[in-house]
Amino acid sequence: MPLTTLAQHNHGAQTPYAGMQNRAIKSLSDNDIKELRRGGGWGLALAAELNGMPGPAHLLELKDQLQLSQDQVVKTQGLVDDMRQAAIPTGERLIAAESALESAFAKGAVDEASLRRLLADTESARTELRYIHLSQHFKTVQFLKPEQIKRYNILRGYAEDPCKNIPAGHNPEMYRRHMGCN
Repeated sequence: MPLTTLAQHNHGAQTPYAGMQNRAIKSLSDNDIKELRRGGGWGLALAAELNGMPGPAHLLELKDQLQLSQDQVVKTQGLVDDMRQAAIPTGERLIAAESALESAFAKGAVDEASLRRLLADTESARTELRYIHLSQHFKTVQFLKPEQIKRYNILRGYAEDPCKNIPAGHNPEMYRRHMGCN
């Protein structure tokens, strides 16, 4: 098929990556970068969140509906503060590592050794960031009552079809992607 015919045939058909070529860091959207810079969860703690271990930031958002005691609020706020204190610089480390990877490919300066090093830097930051967020989730169940956890799951939309009710505080696009919604 001639190139012009192929272009006409594929006109309107876009890949899932169309438009991403204009990003400063191709692997991170502007929203991703904002989330990382504010110390947000970025979906890294879904293994805990969706298995009955509430996130501390979301607990604070729902503290009245969950009837958290003052002691529970203080403990939860401590977890959030610790998480953000560790997550913000680690998120910056991940952004820098993704930027270095992006730069290497943009310059065509990639070989096996440099790629392995760049990926190790990126994944080290991502792993640390994921640990930071997951570790705060499993700490919440140590001071919550089972009925508070059950209520949390209902309020967050996990007891019903998660695709019908996107919980407050979530990026709708990222939430739908992580939940497998259409």
